[in-house]
Amino acid sequence: MRVDIDLTLDPPRSVRAQQVSGMFDVPLTDKLAASWSHNLPIEERPWQVGLVVGASGAGKSVLARELWGDRVVDGFEWTDKPIIDQFPRDMSIRDITALLTSVGFGTVPAWLRPYSTLSNGERFRTDMARAVAESDGSLVVVDEFSSVVDRQVARVASHCVQKMIRRSNRQFVAVTCHYDVIDWLQPDWVYDVTRLEFSWRSVRPRPAMRLTVHEASTSVWKVFARHHYLSSEIAKSAKCFVACVDGELCAFTSYLHFPHAKTRNIKMGHRLVVLPDYQGLGIASRLEDWLGQWLADQGYRYRNVVAHPAMIALYSRSPRWRETHSRSKSVRTTSKSRSLKRQALSSRRLVVRSFEYQPPAKEQVS
Repeated sequence: MRVDIDLTLDPPRSVRAQQVSGMFDVPLTDKLAASWSHNLPIEERPWQVGLVVGASGAGKSVLARELWGDRVVDGFEWTDKPIIDQFPRDMSIRDITALLTSVGFGTVPAWLRPYSTLSNGERFRTDMARAVAESDGSLVVVDEFSSVVDRQVARVASHCVQKMIRRSNRQFVAVTCHYDVIDWLQPDWVYDVTRLEFSWRSVRPRPAMRLTVHEASTSVWKVFARHHYLSSEIAKSAKCFVACVDGELCAFTSYLHFPHAKTRNIKMGHRLVVLPDYQGLGIASRLEDWLGQWLADQGYRYRNVVAHPAMIALYSRSPRWRETHSRSKSVRTTSKSRSLKRQALSSRRLVVRSFEYQPPAKEQVS
């Protein structure tokens, strides 16, 4: 696909424009004209994720508009309504929450807040979800991709977005000036507008992140409490652990002893939270597998009762977890969680499912 672009603007005639032109000897007619020739052979092979990258002012946005026109998304208008109320009317609540979770935004309380109250990282992920929701089901093109978020958030979110796009069998093009997302977005092709270079890439695993786990006191729960999807409280007797990436807190897990008339070695999962900036990397799965194995090594069984759809999916597809039973139950409300129930759960009953960790079989030595 070859694209030739000629951009010419009429020279301004204002007094100030003429003064600047004279002060700096700028020939207005020459400086307001530009042309580019681009070659993007994206029709040569199947692809799902593409990246248009280059320095600011190189012509990325102009090229994107020339190639994909009105498909290019560069922002949305958001009101003071909860974000879940601002997705297309024909989408079910199940589809909306699944889409938000798939882009790494699984913090349920935040779904009930207006866009203006979200962090930059949460806004970015919400914008990505809405871009997909409002597309025609095939191609999504996002201009200024990851431009306003912290670079760590940009990398993690890029991984979540490409994973969601590939699973949904769509096509996605990111337009950005940031080269650091390449290894995380894992595009099938890259077009560097600055160098006028196009290249196909093979999809590779994302860069490794070192996850460390440390025992912690219940006092650290305050960092994670507001992100938990049901209760912000924690039992005083909880045994707590935190996970860190490059020394930064990213996740929290805890368990309680389960009193049982016959079995005395069962521990129950209590609170599990991954901070929004790190959601979508599979940290929850790795942390829970680690805790299950850590307890198994000490002779304990580890169970978890969950209601969050993402957590149910996590345990259901893992060979390390076996479902014990499912049931529906009423949600107990406290003063801190009553508002959440009133806004989101109302008269519904949660469907909860119970899973138990299954340690891998030990190899027998003959």
